[in-house]
Amino acid sequence: MEVTGKVKVVNPEQQVSAAFKKRELVVTTDEQYPQHILIEFTQDKCDLLSSYKQGEAVKVSINLRGREWVNPQGETRYFNSIQGWRIERLAPEGPAQTAPMPAAEAFAPATNLNEDEPDDLPF
Repeated sequence: MEVTGKVKVVNPEQQVSAAFKKRELVVTTDEQYPQHILIEFTQDKCDLLSSYKQGEAVKVSINLRGREWVNPQGETRYFNSIQGWRIERLAPEGPAQTAPMPAAEAFAPATNLNEDEPDDLPF
């Protein structure tokens, strides 16, 4: 899955335990009702965020993760997270570049190559 939008926040790296680190990114989507999506990058993927700044347009490849947890009272709870594994900059949108149309003189007039077939087009 992918999320596209603009970087709103790049948080510093957090060392959660001796063996686990994470870094959070917030991307604001560009739609009628923009969403602020929190995406976690973990372990060696934390370094991917080092060169990104607020306001940059990005496309982030993500995985949805879910887990089950049973609290001390025996109640089961479920948690979801969005985990990023790739991020890339999107080219800034500018005016569309199209090839210029050749001059009218560059086109030869159409000729009927098969004189035996009648022109039976309805218009």
